[in-house]
Amino acid sequence: MPVADETEKAIRVRTLFLSDMHLGTKGCQAGMLLGFLRDYDADEIYLVGDIVDGWQLKSGWYWPQAHNDVVQKLLRKVRKGTNVTYVPGNHDEFLRDYIGMTFGGVEVAESRIHTGADGRRYLVIHGDQFDMVVRHARWLAYLGDGAYSLALFVNTFLNKVRRRLGLSYWSLSAWAKLKVKNAVNFIGKFEEFLAAEARRHGADGVICGHIHHAANRDIDGLRYLNTGDWVESCTAIAEHYDGTMEVLYYPRILRERAEAEAAAAARPPEALPGRRAVA
Repeated sequence: MPVADETEKAIRVRTLFLSDMHLGTKGCQAGMLLGFLRDYDADEIYLVGDIVDGWQLKSGWYWPQAHNDVVQKLLRKVRKGTNVTYVPGNHDEFLRDYIGMTFGGVEVAESRIHTGADGRRYLVIHGDQFDMVVRHARWLAYLGDGAYSLALFVNTFLNKVRRRLGLSYWSLSAWAKLKVKNAVNFIGKFEEFLAAEARRHGADGVICGHIHHAANRDIDGLRYLNTGDWVESCTAIAEHYDGTMEVLYYPRILRERAEAEAAAAARPPEALPGRRAVA
């Protein structure tokens, strides 16, 4: 179960798995991500690909202070003793030229077998290697990335309107993915391929990213875990000290926290000692 970190008032877990931050894009929810990194700490952190979006940075430089703050926060955790492993994805594939090297205390690895507190072994991999579009139709992947960026732009505008109306965050692109039959079929096949790869490695499960769809479920006796992303759902995987794996939906956590604080503030103050209630 979570352990409170007294030094930073953070919730401490054994391991955090984060992916698809897409730093360097306007779609990155850097403020939300920074809040998460302040609220949660871990003995070990895996950055499971697409942390920096090299595709977008090639076409135009975008790197606001909030994105730099995220990087600095991660490096600060390294200095305080957190072991950080970076498993590159397709958007930050330039880092695959540096597999086995360490930068600022962060090790770059093609993949990794993570052993949980309960002894279960998980293959940690971004997952783009099992996306046939990325591997065999690169131009289509770039086209799809452009369409996705457009959807995120519309999504940002839509949620500004929703906030003014007092409504909670809602992801247009995530909703569309789950409504379009081909997208649903792709997600299903992707999950099956990753589960099969975990079995090939003799692992008990797989922890991946890439498709921006957080999940924690069983596939033919193997545990399939997807970290989600930090452009839409703002999710991560946490391993607790008993080995339990959990998807953390950060917007939901913030919403529940705000509701609890509002409920506490609405409660009438308790009667002061020595004073009697007036009938």
